[in-house]
Amino acid sequence: MQWLLVAVGVAVPLIRIYATWLDGWKPVASWRAADWVDFASDAAIVSAAWTGVVLIRRGYFARAVWMFVGVLLASAAAAYAETGYRLSPPDPLPILIMAAGGIVLGRRALWVSYSSLVGIFALGQLADATWLGGPQHGQWAAFRTLPMLALAYGVVALILDRAIAALRTALRQAEERAHALAEGNRRLEREMEERARTQSQLIHSQKMDAVGRLASGVAHDFDNVLNVVLGYAAQREELADRGTPALLTALEGIELAALRALSISRKLLNFSRHDAEELHVFDADEALGELEPMLHQLLGRYAKLHIARPRHAIPLRLNRGQFELMILNIAANARDAMPDGGSFDVRLSVDEDRNEVTLRLSDNGVGMTDAIRQKMFEPFYTTKPTGSGTGLGLSIVASMIEAAGGSVEVISAPGEGTEFVLRLPRAPTAH
Repeated sequence: MQWLLVAVGVAVPLIRIYATWLDGWKPVASWRAADWVDFASDAAIVSAAWTGVVLIRRGYFARAVWMFVGVLLASAAAAYAETGYRLSPPDPLPILIMAAGGIVLGRRALWVSYSSLVGIFALGQLADATWLGGPQHGQWAAFRTLPMLALAYGVVALILDRAIAALRTALRQAEERAHALAEGNRRLEREMEERARTQSQLIHSQKMDAVGRLASGVAHDFDNVLNVVLGYAAQREELADRGTPALLTALEGIELAALRALSISRKLLNFSRHDAEELHVFDADEALGELEPMLHQLLGRYAKLHIARPRHAIPLRLNRGQFELMILNIAANARDAMPDGGSFDVRLSVDEDRNEVTLRLSDNGVGMTDAIRQKMFEPFYTTKPTGSGTGLGLSIVASMIEAAGGSVEVISAPGEGTEFVLRLPRAPTAH
């Protein structure tokens, strides 16, 4: 609409300048009433156009359009009253008035514009029949074209009315769809936030479950540490008789035992902490090495642990707690699959061609059938007796690997053990 107003505000003065150049300049003193009406109409239209631009830019859209249409109608009425309808040239202004009023302001403005235009045509023909000296063969002869004009412009108005109705219906439907889409996006965002919170809680729950499984082994380890300390304490008199070197040796043994207990307790506290699941780059080789004591405690003395790692930095962009939890979950399942003992192997390597970190975790337990393997990553699916498992461990492993952009492959058969092959993207650098 602003472009239309600007075009009118520029075109009308240019047309007037061109017409003056063609017809020659008339002194103002020689202007007739028709010349003054023509000049005043052009001035009013140009003023209305530029005023409308200002009003629209200030937010008064409907007011600007009503004012512009009103000035056009008033100018047309003044022109027809002064020059009549009979001598008027073909004028696109009526169509412009109806289109601008109807499309921008609605059906009411369209039909008001149409009625006003029919009245203006009647005014021009009345001028032809009366004060402008119309045809002499009958006063009403000048009105013979009015019904045809009313019908023709009525058809145009009807077409515009239907087109405007269809356009506004389409716009309303588009707005409804946009509103529904926005509401759907908001609902999806809420569901995604809720899912993220739920997954974070599940991961923390799995951590606490793993800590619970480690409790008996940790208690046994702490018992050994305390026995060492109590043993040195029971020999305090004998050690005192041996002198300072023996006491220093005993204190060194107590210190080593206490450091081992402190290392285990700190590892458990760090692992069970409910941190935000932020991604960061860490050394997978170092993390696996620090996790080895916890794996020993989890597997117990009946399952042998073998860890093969390259002993050099392997950068991974992942949450370290999730990385450790994946290994502990799979190790716990391996322990349950080896009730009579066995071995659990962990192999960490780098695939240089694919720029991936490969982690293989295998056991020689009872294995799985194809039916179990196809459903093993489904939430709450478990083959363990009631009260022995939640069925969430492997589901969480799969979701964490997927979120990290990796993949997991399971190789298993009844009686032949199980191997998990975890592939994760290697990070460029470690921090």
